[in-house]
Amino acid sequence: MKKTNMGTQSIWAGEKDSLAFGATQVPVVHSVSYGYDNLDEWYDVVTGKVSAHVYGRYTNPTLDAFEEKIRILEDAEAATSFSTGMAAISNSLAALLTPGDRVVSIKDTYGGTNKIFSEYLPRQHVDVVLCETGNHEEIEKEVDKGCQVLYLETPTNPTVKITDLERMVRKAREVGAIVIVDNTFATPINQKPLHFGVDLVIHSATKFLGGHADALGGAVCGRKDLVESIFHYREVNGAVLDPMSAYFLLRGMKTLQIRIEKQQENAMKVADYLRSVDVVEDVLYPGFKDHPGHEIAKKQMNGFGSMLAFSVKGGIETVRHLIPKLKYAHRAANLGSVETVVGPARTTSHISCTEEDLAELGIPESLIRYSAGIEDADDLIADLQQAFDALPEHLYTTK
Repeated sequence: MKKTNMGTQSIWAGEKDSLAFGATQVPVVHSVSYGYDNLDEWYDVVTGKVSAHVYGRYTNPTLDAFEEKIRILEDAEAATSFSTGMAAISNSLAALLTPGDRVVSIKDTYGGTNKIFSEYLPRQHVDVVLCETGNHEEIEKEVDKGCQVLYLETPTNPTVKITDLERMVRKAREVGAIVIVDNTFATPINQKPLHFGVDLVIHSATKFLGGHADALGGAVCGRKDLVESIFHYREVNGAVLDPMSAYFLLRGMKTLQIRIEKQQENAMKVADYLRSVDVVEDVLYPGFKDHPGHEIAKKQMNGFGSMLAFSVKGGIETVRHLIPKLKYAHRAANLGSVETVVGPARTTSHISCTEEDLAELGIPESLIRYSAGIEDADDLIADLQQAFDALPEHLYTTK
């Protein structure tokens, strides 16, 4: 039988076994506990001999459906969910690393992830090396020295840099390292890291998977043995996804493919427009042929995504004047929703970083992250144009 396409999987995958009472939609099960009159049966469930539910911190029927859908979309052996994307990241690293271990990663990860690498893991006596993103030779040299985890994010947040997954996995295999990839920006519609040999894929489901900015959530999927270890850590740690959020995420995922297709179409048009604006210094988007990661993105992605970033002349003062003038964009610390969302890195992706941290990471204060929504592209461009036209000239010109 022909393999089901992604758009159909986004709608149907993982839901059938969770339906009840003839309903066509997955129910929201709020029960904290599940009762058993037969103590032997109860014991079999508790010890894992029988698959069923016992307590809400462990499993839940609504969560099961969400986890199964992302598992199928990513072609993974197993999946588990979390209360947020950062919970998925921090729990995974905590479950897999012990004092004395070594992690190799890149500098351009999401700000919260970078904070874990630069501050919290070193406190646990885990050695972390952050390489220049895109410098594959540097990453390979550090992996050669030995590591337990190679952690990547591609495209990166907010600089949309690209890392060659196939090449990195090949090097990691030489030292027996686990490869983890944050696939939030690409989503399984545009990229399937597991197809390149990656061990674990992480999502902030709050973003594109949900797509409507109304539910927090995270997911980890990949090798069954690793996912089970992370799940058991989460059982104790308690960073469980709540059933109502799982329902909202499930509902949002039904339109994942059509949203992504429209959003990245808009992103390309907006990026092209921004390159024509005198006030704009640089536009970062992997869809451009002269983007450093364009050829790699073409090889490992089905599309270039809906995230872009651009910097403006005049620094943060220009940003302060420009962003409030936009009519069709939320000024908020979020991305991936049906509405366009904008904001500078220092108040969005890297809010936890100091000015010194941002300088070290090579993120200018004038960098604006732009998450294209599903609005009409002509309206988004006209909106940007009127905002640029309203800028006081003294902000970006020198005499």
